[in-house]
Amino acid sequence: MDEVTRATFDRSSRRQYNLLLLCVAGLGGLLYGVDVGIIGGALPYLEATSHFDAGQLSTIVAAVLLGSVISTIFAGLLADWIGRKAMMVLSGLIFVISIPLIALSEGYGALLVGRLLQGISGGFIGVVVPLYLAECLVSKSRGKGTGVFQWLLTFGIVAAALIGMYYSYRVQTVAAGGDAAALFTIQNDAWRHIFWLSLPPGILFAIGSLFVAESPRWLFRRGKRDKALASLLRSRSEDAAHLELAEMDAIASEPAAGSKKGGSLFRRKYVVPFLLACVILACNTATGINSIIGYNTNILLQSGLSDLSAHWGYVGFTGVNFLMTIVGMALVDRRGRRFLLIIGTAGVMLSLIGTAVLFRQAERDTLQVGPAIQSMVTPDNELTVNFDAKEAAKLIAAGGSSNDMSVAQHASLAVIYSYGGFMGATTYVRSDDAVAQHIHIARRDALPANRVEAFFKNPFASLDEARRAPLHIERARIARIPQASHGRWVALGLLAFIAFYAAGPGVCVWLALSELMPTRIRSVGMSMALVLNQLVSTTLALVFLPIVSKYGYANMFFLFAAFTLIYLLTAAFFLPETKGKTLEEVELYFESGSW
Repeated sequence: MDEVTRATFDRSSRRQYNLLLLCVAGLGGLLYGVDVGIIGGALPYLEATSHFDAGQLSTIVAAVLLGSVISTIFAGLLADWIGRKAMMVLSGLIFVISIPLIALSEGYGALLVGRLLQGISGGFIGVVVPLYLAECLVSKSRGKGTGVFQWLLTFGIVAAALIGMYYSYRVQTVAAGGDAAALFTIQNDAWRHIFWLSLPPGILFAIGSLFVAESPRWLFRRGKRDKALASLLRSRSEDAAHLELAEMDAIASEPAAGSKKGGSLFRRKYVVPFLLACVILACNTATGINSIIGYNTNILLQSGLSDLSAHWGYVGFTGVNFLMTIVGMALVDRRGRRFLLIIGTAGVMLSLIGTAVLFRQAERDTLQVGPAIQSMVTPDNELTVNFDAKEAAKLIAAGGSSNDMSVAQHASLAVIYSYGGFMGATTYVRSDDAVAQHIHIARRDALPANRVEAFFKNPFASLDEARRAPLHIERARIARIPQASHGRWVALGLLAFIAFYAAGPGVCVWLALSELMPTRIRSVGMSMALVLNQLVSTTLALVFLPIVSKYGYANMFFLFAAFTLIYLLTAAFFLPETKGKTLEEVELYFESGSW
């Protein structure tokens, strides 16, 4: 082989390998997006067939976030111990294992474990894949690699919505036949099949990770200099590989960060960007983004849309997220991170306020029927309500309102209850929905399974006393289901929310944070801030349904808007513009307070 042919072959080989890296990155982003979005299409059918209460459904939705918190804490340490490549393979395998656990589950326990594993896999992927790309890709491809990861993350959410849409059509076709048993069967199969269809990307990611080289930086720090050079040569020219290896040698010969030269960790240039990062990450989640994605179909159903229209609304929601992410990526290097964050958070806040006002109008005539529901509690302290139009009319009359069948035929009901110190809430059920007319509350389903779970639900309550306490109805709300036109306005509000979020915070937050953190604390600081972010996500997911059931969607959206206002003020008055600045310049800014 002559020199020219060999050089051409080497360039082609490097091009193919870099393409493989981007494909693996994209599959990692796809899995991360599926983790977030898959529950949105499956939740209505899981809710209709499992008879889980609101607390259990909230826990199942939040389990992915909780698993992600757990794995994020240890992801960096594990990646340093076993390597980046091995961690990616492990992440893919955990995801592959989680799907059969979920899809074949016959009870709450197995489903919860499967969702936790999904979250653990997502947490590992979210940390390790970007870390691996930063250490492996050539400098001119790093932005592309991160972009592919984020772009396919949003595509994963879109794919999950389209899968849910397909099953919504199938369910509607069976529902039109009026066969309750067939309807239950198709709904039970639907949520299981939705999860099965997310399995192939997990398998491809695990297999693809086997064919990439280990991170050259990780190999170098392990003393495997020759292997590090071989890894570099797979993606860059020989001259570039030797140059980067020489830079690693130079960095390795510098004094350790913990030496006196590094200075105190309580200096302004460390503390200020760290606190700023924590506020930005916490507020980014407190916009309600994860809860609104996870409960999107349920929100649209309660706003007045039909099941089919609600699923189409979710498809549109995820599609706008996907498209506006591309817009944000095109603008971030032209207009800057701070500009997009200010425009994005302002738009998100106004969209949330508009949606909250719409729900406030729909929820203002809510009727409290707690005593009537309490009278339906059986001697064994259980409650069953078949909430059809006839039952709705009885409850409306018992609540002191006129027996208006036009309201009863389009009403919703939610119940807040307690056994001892442990409170729970049902989701809203609709009297005009033949699928979800059944509310059932039983002690075995409502109470924590063990003392550990009891501690996290209410550390001040006694599980033993709750096992003997009567069922008490704290509050029960009946409200009129709005017209479909109201649902369309709510859908537009949510589309505006996700458009501003995707083009602003969705694109900028991780990029801005990686630029804010000084080199000395970047890995530890980002890990701590990310754990805080995920704890906020988990908390919001756990309390979303109980708060909505007790106070309504309007108050929940006003709360999200208040957090977004803090986000907007932080971006407008405290966040420096880092566009076109080196990391060293950003670090100097926080030391001196000026550019």
